[in-house]
Amino acid sequence: MLLRLGLVFVIASTALPASSASPVADSLTFYYAMRDTDAIERLYRQARTTEERLLCSYRLFPLTQDEKWLDDLPEESELRTARGLALLAAHWGFRATSAPAWRLPTYGRRSEGILRRAQQINFDEPYVLLVDGQSLYYKPAIFGGDVEEAKARFERLRVVLHGRTVPGIHSFEPEVWIWVCLRKMGNSIAPQLREQLLGRQPPPLFRQFLNDPP
Repeated sequence: MLLRLGLVFVIASTALPASSASPVADSLTFYYAMRDTDAIERLYRQARTTEERLLCSYRLFPLTQDEKWLDDLPEESELRTARGLALLAAHWGFRATSAPAWRLPTYGRRSEGILRRAQQINFDEPYVLLVDGQSLYYKPAIFGGDVEEAKARFERLRVVLHGRTVPGIHSFEPEVWIWVCLRKMGNSIAPQLREQLLGRQPPPLFRQFLNDPP
């Protein structure tokens, strides 16, 4: 009888749900789409890992333009995943855009080197695709920028995200980035696509993106 009860307990225990996801995994996507920087700051303080803190600061810097989110970056050796490395590369890219001109080549090369390592681990990691696409979009052509290639990364991101939940990336995000690329390329379908996207009632952040693109 005791043995039978023990087996029932083991089976029941294995059926219990795993511990709940972290606050960052639970809420970052929603708060980012709503442009709620105070809530994302709270998530940053609640983050359990270096990677989770990078997820939050990756979203906070563009929203606030506060360079404190680029301070005290971890060393590359502290990160093992493609996602963590891609996020670190993005932070060095942010530093390059806000640094004195003489620092730009150093920060830019560091960002590119870290991103290449992330790609070697997993080219299809959503944050690898997103960060690489953004880099290709913003970088001048003379330094390797390529809007067509950026669009290809965002299109791949849309495919990779299908049916998945990734902390901090809303399913609408690649759609908006694809439109931004088409607009920059002067593609004739860009105005129609914008109207279609607005018609889907996007969250506030992406509505602003469509009304005031970078």
